[in-house]
Amino acid sequence: MNLPESRERSSAAGLLLLLTAMSMLSAMDRQMLAVLIEPVKAEFLLSDLQIGLVSGLGFALSFCLLGLPLGRIADRHERRSLVAWTRGVGGLLAAMGGASIGFWSLMGSRAGGALSDAGGAPASLSMIADLYPPAQRSRAMSLFGLGAATGSMLALVLGSWIAQQWGWRLALAIVGGSAALLALLLRLFSSEPLRAQAARSHALSQGRSSVALVWRQPVTRWIMLGAGFALLSAYSVGAWNVSYLVRSHHLTPQQAGWVAGFAALTSVCGSLVAGALTDRLVRRHPGWQMGVPLIGVSMALPSGLLFFAMPTGQVAAATAMVGLFAFFIAWWAAPSYAALSLVVAPQRRATANAMLMLAGAIIGSGIGPIFTGSLSSWLEPWLHDQALRFALICTIAMLVFSVYAFWRALLVYPAALKAVTHD
Repeated sequence: MNLPESRERSSAAGLLLLLTAMSMLSAMDRQMLAVLIEPVKAEFLLSDLQIGLVSGLGFALSFCLLGLPLGRIADRHERRSLVAWTRGVGGLLAAMGGASIGFWSLMGSRAGGALSDAGGAPASLSMIADLYPPAQRSRAMSLFGLGAATGSMLALVLGSWIAQQWGWRLALAIVGGSAALLALLLRLFSSEPLRAQAARSHALSQGRSSVALVWRQPVTRWIMLGAGFALLSAYSVGAWNVSYLVRSHHLTPQQAGWVAGFAALTSVCGSLVAGALTDRLVRRHPGWQMGVPLIGVSMALPSGLLFFAMPTGQVAAATAMVGLFAFFIAWWAAPSYAALSLVVAPQRRATANAMLMLAGAIIGSGIGPIFTGSLSSWLEPWLHDQALRFALICTIAMLVFSVYAFWRALLVYPAALKAVTHD
């Protein structure tokens, strides 16, 4: 390897590390309120509904409003500046949460998380697609995905420690301020990756129809549907797992938290394995780009069902099953985002990423936990303390739709890849 190539690889690795760190802090900020619910609720006298609006539905609705417009901007303008501004302003809004005086000011600061992800994540993935060749792209995107998973874990561990030592206000200020600082570093010391020349020449003429053009491709439709149903199960388990372990296996909240933490760790491992495995297998056949997500959701389905079917008291076996579920459910993400970068024209990559994230926000975080909770409440008169168990079994069973969607994506992916290659 000559010196220019070595510098180029180091520059790409450095930018990937910086983008991943910003994603980590954004996820940490987004999950922080789950740790801080009780002190915030007590200080502001908030209801559970208000807490739910601030932490869950509010984020999903804000992302829905911002995701596609910011994705189109990323396709038409400099992505580095967009990431820096949205991550930076989002971090400052999050930090201002430490000065909240009530529900509405807290709600406004929490919107910073939606701005950060809606503008930062799709554009970051588009940049990574230009930093790394197709043979290394799934692994690079799995490393970027590691940031969000790590941030969620740090929110549970480090966030709770900061809040316990110095209060919830300083915890929000530290995380948000750190995000703004990293955004400033990105803006001052990094450069925009080169992207295909066609992106500049056609972006303006095709910008208005980007969403329609992406949705018109069968492979992108099936990927988005597969991801949506995978996230419906994943978000539902994430939201209700601790309550389920307490109710059905009679664990203490701390013990249930350790099991949930183990599942989060296996999910991180699953994401890394999926990225590396995909890059290795696609050298043999390009269809593995969709084959790995298909295998992942196919293995997550029985693992999740077995987890919720474990009799009360079988904690070790239940922990093993939820670990397997978390490991395999993460397999869809990195290969799917990499697949979008390969079958979608460069001038529409950020829009396609935003559409995929939007499917996750609506079906996953928006519908999943609410659907599971509503079903559990409806079943409670008949099943009593086992209602949540059966509601979660029904939610996991909906992975069948994800399996079917990724199978359909696998069937049409080679032709879509060939069509792009010949354009």
